[in-house]
Amino acid sequence: MTVRGRFAPSPSGRMHLGNLMAALLAWLDVRSQNGVMVLRIEDLDPERCTREKAAQLVEDLEWLGLDWDEGGLIPSHMQSCRGEIYAGAFERLTQLGLTYPCYCTRAERLAVGAPHREDGTVVYSGRCAGLSAEQRQAFERAGRKPAWRVRVPDEDVTVEDGHMGAFSENLRRDCGDFIIRRSDGAWAYQLAVVVDDALMGINHVVRGSDLLSSSPRQAWLHRVLGYEAPQFYHLPLLTDSTGRRLSKRDADLDLSVLRQRYTPEELTGRLAFSAGLLEEYAPVSPRELVSRFDWRKVPTGDLVVKEA
Repeated sequence: MTVRGRFAPSPSGRMHLGNLMAALLAWLDVRSQNGVMVLRIEDLDPERCTREKAAQLVEDLEWLGLDWDEGGLIPSHMQSCRGEIYAGAFERLTQLGLTYPCYCTRAERLAVGAPHREDGTVVYSGRCAGLSAEQRQAFERAGRKPAWRVRVPDEDVTVEDGHMGAFSENLRRDCGDFIIRRSDGAWAYQLAVVVDDALMGINHVVRGSDLLSSSPRQAWLHRVLGYEAPQFYHLPLLTDSTGRRLSKRDADLDLSVLRQRYTPEELTGRLAFSAGLLEEYAPVSPRELVSRFDWRKVPTGDLVVKEA
């Protein structure tokens, strides 16, 4: 079977070092297996994502030397243009009796009495799952616009991650009924990513481990919609030499600064060295790394971004 992988960034701002690491390893995973690389633009949020930012994102990938075989800045691969497709999936879930409107405010969702996971993440209580028609009408008259949630079963779902190993969650206890359409009408990430990966034939998904906890609910949603879930590969989070997690808030690590400090080969070499693909730092192009790529070289613990 041909490997079909993707890089699916959200153009809400300039790409940062973590985005670049995910893009590079996703690209190497595909190219090392003579697969098909897809670029999808996940611009679901109309307030934060713009065409100008998406165009800058594409230019930055090209600057780094990463190419793709399908997608890019075309409507078929931009989530903002795929609303009718998501609506079809929503309708299928509704026909299965799995959707319901949720009128909870943010304060109500985050209330002290709401269930929490061990890491502090709030699990939705299900308070709107059994509302009567009269109760819904009362919320509507009060001017509340609902988000829409999907009902999850009391089921343990295990994902065999290709890099991190097995990861399990009980959907009801650890996840709860999750939002698939926001109250402003925008389609939620969890629904869009499942539909897009399925319809684009994506069978390898490489992304950061901050999304690992989403994998069981996405695998379940694939199954409910009649799709086959992809093979996931989650990357460790990036840290500096002191162990501090790197994030978008570290402005010196986004490409507006990195492109002034490094050539594409120097930056790729720094990423490859940090990911265990090079034994010592050296400038290198992505193409030169294809024959060196092996998931067994990439650490499963935090990736320390090493100075070049």
